Amino acid sequence: MLLVIDANVLFAALIARGGTFRVFVTNRILRKFRFIAPEYLFIEIREHFDEIMTKTELSQEELEAVLNFLEEQIETIPFEEFDDMYGEAKNVSPDPDDVPYFALALKMNCAIWSNDRKLRGQDAVKVYTTQEIIQMLEF
Repeated sequence: MLLVIDANVLFAALIARGGTFRVFVTNRILRKFRFIAPEYLFIEIREHFDEIMTKTELSQEELEAVLNFLEEQIETIPFEEFDDMYGEAKNVSPDPDDVPYFALALKMNCAIWSNDRKLRGQDAVKVYTTQEIIQMLEF
């Protein structure tokens, strides 16, 4: 199953390393999901690296290792490959910051993995929470 990863999912995986992080660990073995994201996702994460450091108990080296682990599992897609859906995504996305994620999801005809409740307030793109993803991984 193809899923667009929202930035808040990565922030959760880096900070808490709870259920969200376990999804990535489990999926690395089961390969049930193929994760994609706009290419700027990791730029955004790195821009907030100092903020993440203040919210996690990990050392900088450990945080870098976790980030590298996550990067290995997420295919980044250049904006040029889904920019034709940007206009439609602007009409669909409840949050202007999430328009690129919606544009990519619309282009790839897939869902978004996000814990942002307001993203579920539209019906053009399915949005799964971490809890729903965990349930899909259980057998």
